[in-house]
Amino acid sequence: MAVEIKEILSKSILSEAKGYLDIGFTHSLNPYSGCAFACKYCYVREMPIQKFKQTPWGEWVDIKSNAAEIYRNEVIKLRRKNKPINIFMSSATDPYQPIEREAGITRRILQEMLESPPDLVQIQTRSPLILKDLDLIVQLKDKCEVLVSMTVETDREDMKQLFAPYAPGIKLRLKALREVHAAGIMTQAAISPVLPFTPDFPKTLEGIADRIWIDTLNIGDGSMGKRSKRLGMPQLFDDHDLTDWYRSDIHSRVETYFRSFFPSEMIHVSKSEAFPLKP
Repeated sequence: MAVEIKEILSKSILSEAKGYLDIGFTHSLNPYSGCAFACKYCYVREMPIQKFKQTPWGEWVDIKSNAAEIYRNEVIKLRRKNKPINIFMSSATDPYQPIEREAGITRRILQEMLESPPDLVQIQTRSPLILKDLDLIVQLKDKCEVLVSMTVETDREDMKQLFAPYAPGIKLRLKALREVHAAGIMTQAAISPVLPFTPDFPKTLEGIADRIWIDTLNIGDGSMGKRSKRLGMPQLFDDHDLTDWYRSDIHSRVETYFRSFFPSEMIHVSKSEAFPLKP
């Protein structure tokens, strides 16, 4: 799929955390706009950033070429006001877009974080491309709290192909999570959203995730399932005889199942338990 790439200049890069993220995070940080992974269930499809865009979701990515410089300036201002800085990177894109290989925007932001660290940063991605920045992330964990959260919606590649055909493969993501964990970084496996998985799914996460995060299309789309419904998710599940996986209580069922493999304190459910640090 062809993706339209454009460079833009941002006026700001740290957005005040509201709604879903207002549970401990103070800011979201999106190095890019748009997303080449084009996941069919992505709630951003229903947000103004896409609703008023002529180009379909998944076919455009804007590079915020001055993101690192803006980050530095905004953090300096926040520190002058003694404001806490707990960053979720990213909420409306993936910080490791394929174009990051050439653009290096996220890498430059991490370099700035080494000089002007936040209090906490959660790096939310579904891309093994994060490994190219492992050197910086290892350094950053000595300056602030760091959590690398890898989205692993399922352990079934056929489900990944159905719902997110342009996203990186599940095995590649698990391998990346394993390497990040081995480097001493706190890791999270984000089962977000829950897609049909095999009974052995929990076993694939043993020893590579410090946290398990469970989210669904009903409780995690920012609109209690309304956005997911408008995106046609109930019909897509139904068309493939997966209706049982779209139940309103699927998060509770998955939580119970995973608790039979992991200590209770490792399992967290959307949204109230999203912030990685205990109060």
